[in-house]
Amino acid sequence: MDYRTRWPASRLLIAAVTVLIVVCAGSIGSLGVSMTGLTKARWLLLDRILPAGNLVREVDTALIDQETGVRGYVLTARQDFLTPYTEGQAIEQRDIAAARDLLATVRPELVDDLDELELLAADWRQGYAEPLIGQVRRSGAPQAVLADPGRGKELFDRVRVAVDALGDKLDQAAVDARLELDRVASRQLWLLGGLGLLLVLIIAGVAVMLYRIVIAPLSGLAADVRQVSSGDFAHEVEAGGPRETVMLGEDVETMRVRILSDLEDLRRSNSELEQFAYVASHDLQEPLRKVASFCQLLERRYSGQLDERGEQYLKFAVDGAKRMQVLINDLLAFSRVGRITREQTLVDCDELVDQVVDNYSEVIERTGATVEVADLPTVRGEESLLGGVFGNLISNALKFHGEEPLHVRVDVERTGEFWTFTVSDNGIGIDTEYAERIFVIFQRLHHKDDYPGTGIGLAMCRKIIEYHGGTIWLDTSGNGTGTTFKFTLPAVEDDEQ
Repeated sequence: MDYRTRWPASRLLIAAVTVLIVVCAGSIGSLGVSMTGLTKARWLLLDRILPAGNLVREVDTALIDQETGVRGYVLTARQDFLTPYTEGQAIEQRDIAAARDLLATVRPELVDDLDELELLAADWRQGYAEPLIGQVRRSGAPQAVLADPGRGKELFDRVRVAVDALGDKLDQAAVDARLELDRVASRQLWLLGGLGLLLVLIIAGVAVMLYRIVIAPLSGLAADVRQVSSGDFAHEVEAGGPRETVMLGEDVETMRVRILSDLEDLRRSNSELEQFAYVASHDLQEPLRKVASFCQLLERRYSGQLDERGEQYLKFAVDGAKRMQVLINDLLAFSRVGRITREQTLVDCDELVDQVVDNYSEVIERTGATVEVADLPTVRGEESLLGGVFGNLISNALKFHGEEPLHVRVDVERTGEFWTFTVSDNGIGIDTEYAERIFVIFQRLHHKDDYPGTGIGLAMCRKIIEYHGGTIWLDTSGNGTGTTFKFTLPAVEDDEQ
């Protein structure tokens, strides 16, 4: 699929965030509606029904006070006994008006009951209480017996029945309001649980979607890249997911194909170099030996017959042929490192360095040098190659000695998982600016007439050490004279030894 038809990661992220925002907004809206219903149910119960019920009970108490006041006034003819009657009327009117305001918008049918209660109370006062009070006032004397008590009881009982009926209706309304409040609260709890579960499912779905669309393709691409970087250049890199991931995968695949092509070219070049090495070791060596041999024959047979310049020319020819042979042999040895591999074995560095020192015993004796060797460990590698490293470093120390008696020191220390070897001397030393140049093949710091050599030795040492998994460098931290080389080799554990 063309990567241009795929959504970019930014659009996928925006889509996922949009879904979450929409769900969250819907959840908040649903919670708002639910909270409105819960607030309304609580308001109906606490701010309307219950206060109205309390007012009706106060009206009932006020009516009883009125009836008691009338009875006391009739029996005593004392004006102060009418105080509960007059105050009760005021309380009755006030509370009925307040209850009417509370119930007008929520329970208008109960307002009719309030109106009926008010009429019945007025009928009792007009039909019984007021005439009885007027009679006592006119006579100015208490009445031993209430006039027409049956009529008064009938009218007041009608008022009490109306009050009780209204109280019962308000109590039932309060029960209904509580039930509604409980139902709204229960629905809100279910809504909260449902919205929470929905959010969890949405978030989990978005996470799974992002994993499948973004993270999984990136993980697959990373796995392909790791496989290619491990050396499997034939492994194709494929990427899915958003546009950026596909484009990255195509770029990596292009790079892999290019590396594979370069690797093929490198293999062909190496094959050609191997063929050249074979030719150099056989075809070039033979005519070179013939040139050197015939030059030596000419030198022996016609010695004394040539003038001084002719004999000098023959010496130049013989010396050049010999140096050419040494150079070819060194170059062949350099090209074989890492290409012609042998089984690596445990190498006792003590024995190896002793053998190297013994090989240079004649030079050591001639130069008056001393070689001090510490207790060296056992490492794993190719003995001949490691011997070449110690041999090159020690021979360089013997070659580049100064005026003072030469002292060569071979030491070692453990640094983590590696042994760090040190070969130091008090010779002429090397300037720090040449610390890297000396490890380049054919690089020489002195003229070949001053110090013999081909300029391959240190390059050979670096190639051998890196082949064994270590590093080699010129130590430039010392303040004294001389040269100090350091190199590392992986340590061998005791159980492996």
